[in-house]
Amino acid sequence: MTDTLAHPPPAYLEDLRVGQHFVSGSHEVTAEAIKTFARQFDPQPFHLDDAAAEGTFFGGLAASGWHVAAITMKLLVGDGAFIANGLIGAGGEIAWPRPTRPGDILTVDSEVLEIAPSRSRPDRGMVVVRSETRNQRGEVAQVLTAKLVVTRRGGEA
Repeated sequence: MTDTLAHPPPAYLEDLRVGQHFVSGSHEVTAEAIKTFARQFDPQPFHLDDAAAEGTFFGGLAASGWHVAAITMKLLVGDGAFIANGLIGAGGEIAWPRPTRPGDILTVDSEVLEIAPSRSRPDRGMVVVRSETRNQRGEVAQVLTAKLVVTRRGGEA
């Protein structure tokens, strides 16, 4: 059985269960935000210019994958991270199966896949979480599988 918690209290290692889901709030992506991010961090034509983007692989303006990753992080911690003491990354994999377009409204659904208490550090453990960032049509725009350091109650990572 899995449950979905919107805006849960921050979870410690002992609060988590494999199969548990957490759902974020949402964020609308605008053309101006796509271009602003791209100018600073990923200045490619398909992120910067509507007309130039038409003739590219994307066939139109698309957000940088790194922009989507930044939005995902904002959504994961926006109302307070679902993990106590913050999201402390220890590695992961990321994929962008479809482009994010102006007007898309993104939401993140995260699922706990693995929990491994540390044998050498009793104040923490490692948790593997798969987060799917979806648009308003339910289409997956990003998949992030991350290893997170999660503290036990009373512990600090």
